[in-house]
Amino acid sequence: MNYWLLKSEPSSYSIDNLQSDKKTEWSGVRNYQARNFMKKMEVGDLVLFYHSNTAPIGVVGSAKVVSCAHPDSTAFDTNDSHYDPKSTKEKPIWECVDIAFVEKCKRVISLEEIKNDTKLSGMVVAQKGSRLSVQPVSKKHFERIVSLSKKKPA
Repeated sequence: MNYWLLKSEPSSYSIDNLQSDKKTEWSGVRNYQARNFMKKMEVGDLVLFYHSNTAPIGVVGSAKVVSCAHPDSTAFDTNDSHYDPKSTKEKPIWECVDIAFVEKCKRVISLEEIKNDTKLSGMVVAQKGSRLSVQPVSKKHFERIVSLSKKKPA
């Protein structure tokens, strides 16, 4: 099993949207490295759901991968902001996975808290300049975040 962090702006798609929808296609990613990470995802992998571009930014819940990578339908939709005329159904460039809601954190595990927790040292999301929307997470970091999410802040 692998562990991941997926970033989303809550004004575009939030943990509340995922909770309501139950599952969603994690579409619209237009970064090759992030796409390649999704191609490595397997059904059952666990995901930290991270809100960016809000206050506070941080982990707000968890999800699980429920499909292997498949062509991203938004790349073919001329009415979608993620449309890519170079991507065709015969030769898709962009892929995505489907994820399902697992749980919402009792509190946000903020980026500041992640950076200040020595047990979370080395997390990609805490590294300077880390803007990637799909990131690998170690099992120990995943478990630490989940543990923190069930406790009141220190």
